[in-house]
Amino acid sequence: MAVALINDGGEVLMQRRPPDKAHGGLWEFPGGKVETAETLVSALLREIEEELGIGLDPDALEPLSFAARPEQPHVVLLYICREWHGVPTAIEASAIGWFSLDELAALSMPPLDQPLACALHRSLKR
Repeated sequence: MAVALINDGGEVLMQRRPPDKAHGGLWEFPGGKVETAETLVSALLREIEEELGIGLDPDALEPLSFAARPEQPHVVLLYICREWHGVPTAIEASAIGWFSLDELAALSMPPLDQPLACALHRSLKR
């Protein structure tokens, strides 16, 4: 799962994958994998705390979309969140940045983040 953090200016927080990881240097929505005995939301709260050092309110999460590829066993669920506690910091990523929807569309992203960015763009441009 992943989250699109959206600030008051309508910008979306993205993180850059470390160069030594798969898809190194590409921009992605922050998030991660569900561990045994976790719910989707509890896993997302944990991952965001680990990756960005911020707290999310589960009631502030809005499910938006998902992405999957037939040749891979992974499914990524994307939530939107406009409220959090703390200041996002690049803890596990090589960088973080706030991007407008137009800037977001121009970023190099892993394959499963691209359709999520398109879904976010469609949702917010309405």
